[in-house]
Order: sequence, then structure tokens, then C-alpha cells
Amino acid sequence: MASQISEQEARQVAESAREAEWSLPSFGRELFLGNFRLDLIHPQPKVDPAAREKGEEFVKRLRAFLEENVDPLQIERDAKIPDEVVDGLKQLGALGMKVSEEYGGLGLSQVYYNKALQLVGAWHSALSALLSAHQSIGVAEPLRLFGTEEQKQKWLPLVAKDHISAFLLTEPDVGSDPARLAATATPTEDGTGYVLNGRKLWATNGAVADIVVVMAKVPKSENSRGGISAFVLDYHSDGVTVEHRNKFMGLKGIENSVTLLEDVFVPKENLIGKEGEGLKIALSTLNTGRLALPAICVAAGKWATKVAREFAKERVQWGQPVGKHDAVAQKIAFIAGSAFGLEAMLDVASRLADDKRQDIRIEAALAKLYASEMGWKILDELMQIRGGRGYETAESLKARGEKPVPVEQALRDMRINRIFEGSTEIMHLFIAREAVDQHLSVAGDILDPEVAAGDKAKAAMQAGAFYAKWLPSLVVGDGQKPGSYAEFGSLAPRLRFVERNARKLARSTFYAIGRYQAGLEKKQALLGRIVDIGAELFAMASAVVYANTIKSESPERGESACELAELFCAQSQRRIAELFHALRANDDAHNYKIAQNVLDGRYTWFEEGIPDPSGDGPMFAEQPDAVKDEQSAAEAQNGGEKRRGLRRKKPVTEKVQ
Repeated sequence: MASQISEQEARQVAESAREAEWSLPSFGRELFLGNFRLDLIHPQPKVDPAAREKGEEFVKRLRAFLEENVDPLQIERDAKIPDEVVDGLKQLGALGMKVSEEYGGLGLSQVYYNKALQLVGAWHSALSALLSAHQSIGVAEPLRLFGTEEQKQKWLPLVAKDHISAFLLTEPDVGSDPARLAATATPTEDGTGYVLNGRKLWATNGAVADIVVVMAKVPKSENSRGGISAFVLDYHSDGVTVEHRNKFMGLKGIENSVTLLEDVFVPKENLIGKEGEGLKIALSTLNTGRLALPAICVAAGKWATKVAREFAKERVQWGQPVGKHDAVAQKIAFIAGSAFGLEAMLDVASRLADDKRQDIRIEAALAKLYASEMGWKILDELMQIRGGRGYETAESLKARGEKPVPVEQALRDMRINRIFEGSTEIMHLFIAREAVDQHLSVAGDILDPEVAAGDKAKAAMQAGAFYAKWLPSLVVGDGQKPGSYAEFGSLAPRLRFVERNARKLARSTFYAIGRYQAGLEKKQALLGRIVDIGAELFAMASAVVYANTIKSESPERGESACELAELFCAQSQRRIAELFHALRANDDAHNYKIAQNVLDGRYTWFEEGIPDPSGDGPMFAEQPDAVKDEQSAAEAQNGGEKRRGLRRKKPVTEKVQ
């Protein structure tokens, strides 16, 4: 099992991995501070003509390959992507979409990388999982950001061409709390490298990978800070065993593994960055890498719009197409509006990523959070529109002569996106931490119960100076001026709403800090609502800006784009009103109390009479003996002498296929 870590220690590990500095401007950060910096996202950066030409050419070839060579029903039926499909993707250069041409890749922009993921994701989600895990979090991105030139020259040409990569962080008892990471990387006595031991869980592509990034903990020593570190590992090394290929509710073709590392030697030159920087590398990789999931969700939303339109026009009930019935029409409007809002967020964030003049960590996180939640709702409503045909498999529909529309598959595949790369709950906390960063920097000592009274007094004076200037700025703004944002025409009132409510959100955050002080971090439901309001405001602003961009770049689509933006903003405003109301009126305290009663067994009588088909057994698998031995030794010696030297390597076990 993972080592036991206190709450304070876990918090310190997570905090040390944060990017504390803001060297570049951030629309999202300013939004949470009540400062609506429209100039940071409008006008949108233009897509470079050369990048557009290259991207369009690749997307065209990719689409032709999918339509001519890939049977999505076969992938679903066999729960595997055929080898010839993987080989075809390699030949297209799809493994190297994000790798620069200098290292043998295609060097696509973020905008066109997203478009490619949308294509393959709409065809079958296992394809987008393969490619996004390989490039968004696999070997290429960490090396691009933190690798040495020697590492890039050695590894990037391989992953750009035909070597599949994966990312090994999660463990059987370690998910979003990396401080409890148990896998170890013990320096060898001769100083040539490290010995890896540990069991890794849920490694996407882990059952078929050639090269992986592994996160493991280096022990502290006199000459080393130790800590969680990142390594490039040749997956064919002695001691690497793929124990199991995991099977899931959706993503039937995904190659996801449980991987055992037993005395695996990795050369010291394979360390990415420095010892102890592994978690920071992982989080930095995700800043842009998180945009892959919104791209996949956007594809699902646009596809759902098409399916809803076609079905609701053709399906007749009670004398007219079902789309004419108000109940169904409301769902169609929700699907179309939401899909447009998601694409707007993605386009805004992606162009910012390509422009490289802003810090997009908050924007990418908001896009991931919002798209995964809305994507699920979109497909749930699509299933309701399709009725029994939505619940029926595409294979079954085809067998009885109907168009094989895979709605039930799409719903199953979508569900994981609320968990992948940071669950909704973790994303709420991650974004909330960034949203209150300015407050903690000026008032942190006041909120910290362990700070001495004298220091609190000094901090109070400094905080008073900041808030005396900041709070008055939240009273009035452009959102109260009738003529503001007139260049956006009929959408101007929506931007005025965003500006007013950004200030309201900042005031609400300040009030929450004043009311709960250090206890605010425990009010996770409250923090989640604050973040959700910010996400809706970002989505609204993006929808208006994106519609304006479409109007400028494709005038023939301008009017209809503005209609979709108006639709989305109207829906979003209602959700924002409900979220603000819930900040004040909610059942959070009562719900928490009852939940603790459930955990304490107060209501076990209510569970009686219902059998549990899962039977008995452990909830979590254990780490290998070598890791447990290391943990026991460390605890016994209290950080004393560490085990050194290579142990005898065990024979390689053939990978699960």
C-alpha cells in the first residue's frame, strides 16, 4: 500500500509543485479577480497561414484514412484497435502531430492538433485516447518542456514516427494525492542510474507502449534532495511486466495497463529535469495537454447536434416530427447551444496556446472541467431524444437494417472525461487554489491559524492596504454602461453581463474568505460553485468573441454564429443565477453531517437485505514486496541509510496483448 502521509505533508507536496509565478498575463486569473480583461482574448490571434495550410492538408488525409480504412464497429466489437489501423496512423505521421519538424514530427499547431483529435474521436473514442495519451501526456510533451537537447534528439524522433508512449503516475492506492506515491527510484551505488520498483495503474497505452514516462520517488540523501522524479523508460527493459490490460465501461479499444516494475534499471541520463521535479513536470505538461479532452468533447457535441437534427426531423409522433414538440425542441436547443459554447472555449484557449503570449493554465483547466461536464449532459439529452434507439447498440441497429448510430457507445465513452486528467472535484480545487492565489499572497498569514499574533497584525496592515484599493474597483465597471462593447452588436449585453458578474464573483469570493477564513479550504462544494461560475463566464465571453471571429473570417456564417452564441449565453446566464443563489442558500452543512453518519455506520440497517455481488476482497491492490521493504526500512531508520546498488534483475515477462 502507499505510504501514510499527513494532510499537511500532502498539501506541502502539492503546493511545492504549483507554478507560483505569473510571468505572463492570464484572462482566467484576472476574471476571478473581478477584472474582465476582454483585450486578452479579443481580437483573437489569427491562425498562421502556413500552419493552417499544413493543418488542413493533414486533417484531409486523416479523414480519408478513417473513412476508407477504419471500421468503428469492429473496434467496438473486438475491443481493440486493429494493428493495421495503428500502422496506418503511424504512416500518416499521426503519432508526431505535436512534435516539431526539427525532430521528425508534423509540428501541427494546437488548433489543428485539436481538429485532428476531434476527427478521430468522432470516429471512435479509443483512437483519440491512443493519440492524445501518446502526445498530450506521453513522452513528447514532458521532453518538449523540460528535456535536454540530447534527450530530445534521442527520443522525439522515435515517438514521432512509430514508438507508442504512455505516462505512468497513478498507483493502486494513489490517485490525486501524489504525496503518497510509493514507486521508488533508488540511485545505484556506482552512480550510473536508478533502480525502479513499483506497481502502476491505469496507464493509457501501457499495454502496447514502447517508451514511457515514469514517476517514482527518489530517496533523500546527503547529496540529493530526492522526491518525486520523472524518467524516460524504454518499456522493453528487463523487469517491466504488463500484468493486466484493464477493461472499462467505455473506450473499448483502449490499451490501458497495470504495470509492474521490478528492479528496472534506468540510466541517469533518462532523468527529466532534476530530482524532485516530477510532479511539477506532470502538472506543467497538463497545462496545455488538458486541451485534448475538450477537443474530444467538442467533437461529441457537434456530432450530437447532427444526430439530433437528423433524427428529430425524420421521427414522427402524434402527427409531426418529434423536433416540433416543445419538450424535444428544448433539448435540441440545449445540445446546439452547448456544443457552440464548448467549441468557442476550445478555440479561444487553443489560439492563446499557439500565440504563447499568455499563461493559459486556468483557461485550459476551465475548458477541461466545463467540457467534460457539459459533454456528458449533451449526450445524455441526445439519448433521451433517440429513446430506445439511443440505448440500443449500433451493432444491433445495423443488424435490423437501421443506421448504426452509436449513441449508447458515445455516452459510455464520454463518462470517463469527468475523471480523466483530473476529476471534476480535483479540478474544482485546483482552479479554486489559483482563483484565491492573490488573496493568499496578501492575507495568507491572517488566515493561517499557526501564525503568531504579532505576525498576523503585520499581515493585516498589508492586506488592508491591498483591499482598500481592490474592493472599490469591484463596485462599478463597463458592464453598467449601456453603450459598452457596442462593436459586438446584439451580443454586447452578454459581455456587459460577464463584466458585472466577474466583479460580483470576486466580491463573493472575498466574502467567503472573510466568513470562513482558513476553513474555506474545507468548503469544497462552495469553492466548486465559485469555479463553476467562473467557467460559465469564461464560456460566455468565449462564445461572443468566437462568434465575432467567425463573422470576421467567414461573413456568410456570421449571423447564424451570433444566433448560436446568443442561445448559449442565455442558457449560461440562467445557470450562473442558480449558482450565485446556491452560494447563499444551500444544504452543504447538513449534507456533510449526514454523510459522516453514513461513514460511521449509523444507517447500516438501511442496507440490510440487499446482497453485494462483488463479494469480499481488498479495495486496492498492493505494491510489490520491494516497495514495501523500502517503506519499512525508511520508517524504521527514520530517513537513515538508504538501500543502494543494483539487485539481480528478474526475467522479462511478455506483455499482455
